[in-house]
Amino acid sequence: MERSVIHMILHFFVPFLVAKAGWKQNWVQPFIIMALTIAVDFDHLFADTIFDPNRCGLGFHPLHSWPAITVYLLLLLTPRFRIVALGLLIHMGLDGIDCLWIL
Repeated sequence: MERSVIHMILHFFVPFLVAKAGWKQNWVQPFIIMALTIAVDFDHLFADTIFDPNRCGLGFHPLHSWPAITVYLLLLLTPRFRIVALGLLIHMGLDGIDCLWIL
């Protein structure tokens, strides 16, 4: 339970730090956009068990798959979607860290 709480806090704290570092004066909008990428977790609703604290989501959920992550990396190349892509990649990175905690 404690790991899950820390994981959720990081999903907001890390985008906050990235927004503050990358957009010093106008950080609020990038932070909100990156924080809203947590909506990618709606793909958990398609899993047999919606929440399993001992399951690695990377490669399991459709929007957490390696092809999806490749698309997120490609979206970094387009200025229009760069902040969204950054938020999604931060999310995937944090989920990857969570996968390491399971081991």
